[in-house]
Amino acid sequence: MHGEGEARADEWGERLPRSLGTFSAVAVLVGSTIGSGIFRSPAVVAADLDRLLPFMLAWIIGGLVALAGALTFAELGGMFPRTGGIYVYIREAFGELPAFLFGWAELLILRPAAYGAIAVTSAEYTWRVLGHDPKQLLVVLFGLEVTISQGLAALFIIVTGAINYRGVTLGAIVQNVSTALKVAAIVVLVALGLALVPEALPPVSEVVERAADAPPPSSMAAFGLAMVGVLWAYDGWSDVGFVGGEIRDPAKNIPRAFIGGTAIVVGLYLVIDLVYVKVVPLDQMPGRPLIAADVAEALIGPVGALFVAAAVAVSTFGTLNGSMMTGPRIFFAMAEDRLFFPALSKVHPVHGTPGRAIVLSIVLGVVFVSSRGFAELADSFVIGIWPFYALAVAAVIVLRRREPERERPYRTWGYPVVPLLFLIAALYLLGNYAVRETQKFALDIGIVLSGVPVYWIWNRRKGRDSTPG
Repeated sequence: MHGEGEARADEWGERLPRSLGTFSAVAVLVGSTIGSGIFRSPAVVAADLDRLLPFMLAWIIGGLVALAGALTFAELGGMFPRTGGIYVYIREAFGELPAFLFGWAELLILRPAAYGAIAVTSAEYTWRVLGHDPKQLLVVLFGLEVTISQGLAALFIIVTGAINYRGVTLGAIVQNVSTALKVAAIVVLVALGLALVPEALPPVSEVVERAADAPPPSSMAAFGLAMVGVLWAYDGWSDVGFVGGEIRDPAKNIPRAFIGGTAIVVGLYLVIDLVYVKVVPLDQMPGRPLIAADVAEALIGPVGALFVAAAVAVSTFGTLNGSMMTGPRIFFAMAEDRLFFPALSKVHPVHGTPGRAIVLSIVLGVVFVSSRGFAELADSFVIGIWPFYALAVAAVIVLRRREPERERPYRTWGYPVVPLLFLIAALYLLGNYAVRETQKFALDIGIVLSGVPVYWIWNRRKGRDSTPG
């Protein structure tokens, strides 16, 4: 498959250079996780959980679930230190079809929804800095009202795609700057929140109406719906696996990155949520989608709001850049494995990037961001990805039984309780959403399952191509 002039594979079959150490691997996870979620999701979560105890409990449970996933993925990452992460874990345990469906879901739902949710947050905070209403109508396309935030978000998707199309050097610069601003914004918010007494905020600018059939606030059903927003904010704990093929001493560093990075994120989120609820009453939070900027304004006035809004805008732009950097690699890797369309495995002859996979990602991201709002985009991502998280976690149990003698540099702490708790949480999340949002759930799952006939057709074609003429 590979020509003579290409890099030779290492002992794990990986041809990419292993240049990331422990710190860099942890930074990948932390940088991928702290994006739009913690700056937007608390307002979404507060719409369902209007009391302090269930609100904070949701963030604690979400953190524990993410940590359980990270502990389990640490074992898989040590066993299979290759580029591809979840795709590799699922394929090793369950075969090609489920792995293909993961790639199919990434193509049609997961990456476009992630790009959209992150880009919309960056755009709305940008308009906040510029003094414009983020909800202002831009244009009506095919009956859909597109706001100026959605228009700017589409532009951000195109720009980050262009950056990564032209090579990784510029993308790395964007990532470093945005990560520094991201950490600075959180540290400043936490420090101000702990040190100062906030001023009273003006009344909310928008009223969030609950649907007639919505469960009562802070009920068990509402708690399940709120967990979708919480787990969107925590998502990213699995991303270091996608660059597993580029981490040095992977048997040690991949588990460290999964566990250490996730623990850092959980700690930061709990502290900043405490600051949010100190400054903004929970019943006021749903009407403040740009919650981080509102909190800064209450603490030190308009200047603070502008600083935090600018930092969040740049931070989420960087998260979008990172997602655009890693996402197309999944399609590229699957195409190399002959599980995806061959065109997506093409490397740009000048820039050395998976150019066609990036262009496809841009197009799908723009379509999604033009047709859906933040909450809907985040919901689509979480409901689409969690069946595959559950499948990958179940892979640990399957492989322990099927290959008990296989070398495992790290073994999941608390096995089998930790993986089973994660699976129970996944079933609760998906089951509750399926009952409360049946049509949305059925649509997302239907799109994933539409990959089954595509896989059969593709496999038949692959068989014909490999038959000697």
